[in-house]
Amino acid sequence: MASLRALECLVAVADSGSITQAALLLHSSQPAVSHQLASLERETRTVLLRREPRGVKLTPAGRAAVADARRAIEAAASAVRSARAAGQAAGGVLRLACAQSLTVPLLAAVIRQWHRRYPGVAITLRESTVMDEALGLVDSDEVDMAVLTAPSTGRFTITAIAEEEIVLAAPVGHLLAERSAVRLEDLEGAPLVHFTPDNGLSSWLDQSLAHAGVHPETVMRTSVTATAPQLAAAGLGIAVCPVSAVSHGFPGAVRSFSPRWVRQLVAVTSAEPDPLVARFIGDLRSHGMRVPRGVRTQLAQDGPPAETPRPSS
Repeated sequence: MASLRALECLVAVADSGSITQAALLLHSSQPAVSHQLASLERETRTVLLRREPRGVKLTPAGRAAVADARRAIEAAASAVRSARAAGQAAGGVLRLACAQSLTVPLLAAVIRQWHRRYPGVAITLRESTVMDEALGLVDSDEVDMAVLTAPSTGRFTITAIAEEEIVLAAPVGHLLAERSAVRLEDLEGAPLVHFTPDNGLSSWLDQSLAHAGVHPETVMRTSVTATAPQLAAAGLGIAVCPVSAVSHGFPGAVRSFSPRWVRQLVAVTSAEPDPLVARFIGDLRSHGMRVPRGVRTQLAQDGPPAETPRPSS
């Protein structure tokens, strides 16, 4: 495969008509240019230029090669410009995946900020309710980064972004809503709005409740994370969900658990983040998780102090 330097020498000779002038253009020595041209002729198995009393002239083969050589040089320069632009967040494509419930409270504001500050960066987003699906997108290089709860597998690069509280959602006036904080044991036998098996929160919640020895009564299931607290507020039961699932203007009651229950949110990449991804991760960490004011106010009312999180995340 011809080296880029050899192609640059061929183009410089074509432009200057002289190996000496080509060497000056390339800030190189004449023997070095001659060596590159000889190497290119050996690879092409044909003569590319002829020496004449007043310089050199390209042969028909040389003239045919110059057009492609110019394109190759420009393509290489374009690749460098694109890489530099991506590293400086001035261009490129950033492919994201995230847990469905995290789009609005964690990613939306940062994506909006990037659209204003870095208009040359195109951002794509894929949402999922199943962790293994999102991890598969990272593993197959279909996305550059996924924002999830911390996975148990060790084959990825994990960068901590924020903590998210797990809360109880209930109808206003519900017995548990009368308390400033709720213990997991208080959920024994309670009617629970659960998640369908295709939502990763389903198995996570089952494991967490089983670990605590608590057995609520599932009254219905939903595949959409943000629907569970809404159904609970409508009077169908209680829901245990990430605070990110509780929207602005939530019509029900929200309570913390005691001890406070949190899970770690992380950025998952297949290797060490490149400069573009690393910059986005940094902005996510600076922005943090946004909780609606009304929800934040409810959780702050005589809520429990931060303690060791529940074992499952």
